[in-house]
Amino acid sequence: MGQEPVTSSTRPGWKVRLRPTGLALLAAATMAVPPTAWAQSGGRTPTVRDAEAETLLYDYIRPILNVAGVSRPDIVLVPDPAFNAFVTGRGNLFVNVGAIVDTETPNELIGVLAHEIAHIAHNDVAQMTQQLEDTKVAMLLAGLVGVGAVAAGAATGTDGVSQAGGGILTGAIGIGQRSLLRYQRDKEAAADRAAFQYLSGTGQSAAGMLATLKRLADQNLLTSQGANPYLLSHPLPRERVIELENMLAQSQYTGGTDPAELQARHDLLRAKLVGFTWPAQNVQRRYPLGDNSLAARYARAIVAYRTGKPGPAVEQIDALIASAPNNPYFHELKGQALLETGSPKAAIAPLRKAVSLAPNSNLLKVILGQALVATDDRAVAAEAVKLLSVAMQGDPDVTTGYRALARAYALLDDIPMAQLATAQGYFAEGRYKEARSQAERAQANLKTGSPAWLRADDIVSYKPPSSP
Repeated sequence: MGQEPVTSSTRPGWKVRLRPTGLALLAAATMAVPPTAWAQSGGRTPTVRDAEAETLLYDYIRPILNVAGVSRPDIVLVPDPAFNAFVTGRGNLFVNVGAIVDTETPNELIGVLAHEIAHIAHNDVAQMTQQLEDTKVAMLLAGLVGVGAVAAGAATGTDGVSQAGGGILTGAIGIGQRSLLRYQRDKEAAADRAAFQYLSGTGQSAAGMLATLKRLADQNLLTSQGANPYLLSHPLPRERVIELENMLAQSQYTGGTDPAELQARHDLLRAKLVGFTWPAQNVQRRYPLGDNSLAARYARAIVAYRTGKPGPAVEQIDALIASAPNNPYFHELKGQALLETGSPKAAIAPLRKAVSLAPNSNLLKVILGQALVATDDRAVAAEAVKLLSVAMQGDPDVTTGYRALARAYALLDDIPMAQLATAQGYFAEGRYKEARSQAERAQANLKTGSPAWLRADDIVSYKPPSSP
């Protein structure tokens, strides 16, 4: 089970949560810049869950993972408009909404993801941690010499010795900083080269990666002019562009393009993210009424659902479904809109359709389970229990699923199992005291040694890391 504190938004398909990111906030191995804009106190970053985004991003990286020999990481979507992606020592791959919205083709985003997978393959975060520790030790030893010289100068009244000691202290800090940054620049350059190899190994062009680097180079032109290259954490953008251009000149896949179906999915996801995260007036400017593309209609339907009455929004969503009846996320959007506007019974049919079209999506199963229990109908409670139990086994960090599961058990008058589901939800949120209390209540009325009793016992026996 996860141990990150979680908070949920009102949209079941958009669950906002806080995840710790650890060292990445200090020395992130990133394609662009360290993730500071959304960094939270305690080293946590707000994230969202979305079935469509996660499915597409996994489809993007699956061939790269095979070539790189890397196990599937957890992809985490960050609601930050800045162009960025980064990895952490936990093996998570964080992708900003802005990185998806700003990439015009799948190949551009795949290049970014390939760069981050290279950091995972090279174990760069762990190595960066060790390098940081080594640098700190070296700086400490040099600093002790400097402190000793300062103290000696003060004791003897010798200004020259004190000044020399101060110089040693300043020099130690500068040398340590430059050493660490040089190490990180080398890692970034190596990740660029590895990403190119991964793309070539999967028969994909690195032209999208080059386009991304050129855009970053243009954006950083003013800030990088006059910058000391030894005080940068990444190679100069122009240097990265030149190196990649040289590699592309020798590649047989330079002119490759994305399949039309993949481009269409990319366009739809960008529209969805814009529709959910941008102010309504900005969405209308990006996707004006004269744009009748499926992506533009998707974005406008989401804005209608977010800001207007459910009737007109559902009409727009129905038109989307008529255009692409096998798109599970159009059915999800309709169910979501109906569920959140107080029509859970009406939401069940489109959500069932979404699950049937994407049967491996645990997030869609959770939303359907929420709709089932929201009807307060005992007749569908058993279906909700089965559905949510499967979903939570596959994705135990979706805490809203535990709440819905507890409610389903309560409808069936199975209070011990409702208490156990509540305990599991608290545990996933990191609320260990409340989790233990609920687990103890459940355990008292569960058959000793049964699977449910053992799950409750795991929670009762758990000692949080901060406990003595």
